[in-house]
Amino acid sequence: MSATPTTESQESTAPRRARLVEPELLIPFILVVACFAAWGAAANLTDVLVGVFRTIFDMSNLQSSLVQSAYYGAYFLLALPAALINSRFGFKAGMLTGLGLAAVGGILFLPASQMLVYEAFLVALFILAAGLSILETSANPLIIAMGSEATATRRLNLAQAFNPVGANIGVLLGAMLILPGLTSEAAKTIMSSEELRASQEADLFLVLRPYLGIAVVLIILWLLLALRKMPELPGQAAATETAVGAAPSGRVAGRLWRNRRYRYGVVAQFFNVAAQTCVWTFTIIYALDVVGVSTSAAGWYLQASLILFLVARFVMVYLLGIFRPARLLLLMASFGVLCCLVAMFSLNMLGLIAVVAISAALSLMFPTIYGLALEGLGEDAKFGAAGLVMAILGGAILPLVQGAVMDGVGGTAFGFIVPAVCLAIVAAYAVFELRNRPHLPTVPGTAVETAS
Repeated sequence: MSATPTTESQESTAPRRARLVEPELLIPFILVVACFAAWGAAANLTDVLVGVFRTIFDMSNLQSSLVQSAYYGAYFLLALPAALINSRFGFKAGMLTGLGLAAVGGILFLPASQMLVYEAFLVALFILAAGLSILETSANPLIIAMGSEATATRRLNLAQAFNPVGANIGVLLGAMLILPGLTSEAAKTIMSSEELRASQEADLFLVLRPYLGIAVVLIILWLLLALRKMPELPGQAAATETAVGAAPSGRVAGRLWRNRRYRYGVVAQFFNVAAQTCVWTFTIIYALDVVGVSTSAAGWYLQASLILFLVARFVMVYLLGIFRPARLLLLMASFGVLCCLVAMFSLNMLGLIAVVAISAALSLMFPTIYGLALEGLGEDAKFGAAGLVMAILGGAILPLVQGAVMDGVGGTAFGFIVPAVCLAIVAAYAVFELRNRPHLPTVPGTAVETAS
């Protein structure tokens, strides 16, 4: 007789299952997710610019790859200022600062295109990337704060899924709005100096259009976010403490440095980002120089790379339910090295397909290395995460090395020795993990699951 009331009592007192996003936070969540897509579009449009500027300004691969140094260098330099803004004024202020600064950078492409000076574009790109760095540093912990800690990983994964969607849009903009209209090298050979300057102005106008469009989108997002009152966030306190906090003490920094798994993880992340940037930076140039693809068609191979990256990321999530993360990391890093070698020695369409296929290997790496390096750090993870974010500096340095190799040693194809070495270092990190970390079952909410 008493069984039924007891069951009903248990059901009435059972905790409600945590929502992914609370209803009152749905609109702010959508706005922040839109920012993920916006900075993905702006980031990967720079991969198109390397080949474009090389053509417009008739410069070397090394000089044109300064585009990536300006972009990733800004990310590196603005990480700590972004943390200070978030700590003092909150995540919404950080988002608005990032959106506003990035919009200014996009607008600065207008005077840069009129000046016809390469360095002016680098300044505009640096300011754009500085804003995006603050935006990204603010958006990730803000997404975490928009709900229960129990659903934080799923919520952040959902938001991050829109970043490669934006990346594909960025490359699509380059492939449709910039590359088809560029003046061909053959046409330039018969032009007078006045005609060359006119063609340069026309080509730079093509570059200007998508960046002004991105600036408009960023301004619209700024207005929508500024006018939207942000409700009290369930995870605000925890997310703030985890994301920004105070500067790590010497004791914490010492512990992190002595932790080989973490230290090697930062190194692996540096070379992973370097490999990704190198491959995507020079995909179009490989198609042009090695295979002889037309300028209008070359951008579609970078587009194919990013679509493959997006699809492979979901495939990797499935495979991580079967394989240990470190073992799958070793497999994909080795596959990436093999693709680089094929690109170096098969100077034909097979080599170009190999360049595109490297993106399948890259799709696994950033989140997997991130999760493995932070696993088991406890309270030190809040500071350890900063080192992994700053490892993005690899994207600013190694493309310069690849550009120098292509200019001075063995041509465009041989330059892929640089991402091959980078991916080999990632493979070595995976071997280290397999030898030094016991196999741990995947538990929801752990760093192993986060790595997927």
